[in-house]
Amino acid sequence: MRKLERKYANELMVVGVHSAKFPNEKVKDNLQKAVQRYELGHPVVNDVDFQVWQQYACRAWPTLMFIDPLGKVIGKHEGELSYEQFDTLISQMVAEFDEAGILDRTPVTFVKDEAPDSTLSFPGKVVADSDSNRLFISDSNHNRIIVATLDGEALKVVGSGEPGLVDGSFTTASFDHPQGMVLVGDLLYVADAENHAIRRVDLAAEQVETIAGTGAQGPMREGTGPGLQTELNSPSDLAFHDGSLYIAMAGMHQLWSMELSTGTVGPYAGSGRESLDDGPLASATLAQPSGITSDGNRLYFADSETSAVRSADLNPHGRVRTIIGLGLFEFGDVDGSDHNIRLQHPIGLAYHDGTIYLADTYNHKIKKVLPVMRSSFTMLGNGQAGDRDGAGNQAQFSEPSGLSIAGGKIYIADTNNHAIRVADLESGEVVTLKLSGI
Repeated sequence: MRKLERKYANELMVVGVHSAKFPNEKVKDNLQKAVQRYELGHPVVNDVDFQVWQQYACRAWPTLMFIDPLGKVIGKHEGELSYEQFDTLISQMVAEFDEAGILDRTPVTFVKDEAPDSTLSFPGKVVADSDSNRLFISDSNHNRIIVATLDGEALKVVGSGEPGLVDGSFTTASFDHPQGMVLVGDLLYVADAENHAIRRVDLAAEQVETIAGTGAQGPMREGTGPGLQTELNSPSDLAFHDGSLYIAMAGMHQLWSMELSTGTVGPYAGSGRESLDDGPLASATLAQPSGITSDGNRLYFADSETSAVRSADLNPHGRVRTIIGLGLFEFGDVDGSDHNIRLQHPIGLAYHDGTIYLADTYNHKIKKVLPVMRSSFTMLGNGQAGDRDGAGNQAQFSEPSGLSIAGGKIYIADTNNHAIRVADLESGEVVTLKLSGI
């Protein structure tokens, strides 16, 4: 959509209608932050009561309504539409309306809803490493990676800050809204979400290199291929095990794997259909997996659209199993066990000592999930969006999205607060990390 808006700047007018699925998304302040996070330049209607949805007889997310220059609905499309299909359609409409003399190219401008200036801008994920005393932060909307000590002293900035897909030195390389990372020795692998690419950061040589993705958003697919010739779709997070990267490929509703020795990449789990069905790796269905971690025996992932926590065996003949979650429209904020539990669009998670620590993002909480017991309970956060340090049950977060554990502490990417929060695993005391030297 962003490419089309640029190409047809004087012909196409986009109006977003936000008919929210999750309760958290209906709140005006949360919607405003989402508009800022995605850097939207067009107006967005908060259709909180589904009035617009009903008036236009919508049945699916997304639904595209096409309206001619005279205000008449002339077409409707349910589901995703590729750029090429969309571009062809819009160009045909422009030609038709020009010939009819009804296309008005008078420029229309809007005041963009800018996020407040801050050291970090919507940080997506974090990696904490106690052995090297380093903290890696995906400073997503600044299009860079911050390398700091665990106490917050900046050591390096990776990326120029300009959105792009450019390899090279730390100062010249560019990212586009990077998200999840995994550290392997002195190499940091990055899910470069809006570049639809996997990048390798050599921390010793201070060089950035693309190892998977073409920069184009790919369709759902089967089979494997060379990393640099294979299109990815919104990689959100990474895990590493036994020479392979495992990728939470949110846009394809799949987990992918990449064998680092050969550079071969392809689907690992999930058919590509959006749903919640357990079963063999290839036939199970996932729904926007956005966080991934491992205990060395299996993968655990946050299946965001089903508000679920699930596992995938590391044995290629294994299965996908649901630990918590019931389906696309079962969500809430309920602790407990088995089918009683409700989450709301979790995005990040980390495994530590038999426990999964979960960013229950739309509930503004950090929860503990015990996979063996299939139970979950709140560890941090009072459930209200805010920015408050202190005791775990009184602290406040705003859509936390990434977690990492090191040295008895849990590091949290508190996305909408543009901050990194740190909590003691034993006491639960939460403080905001003060970054210096940036």
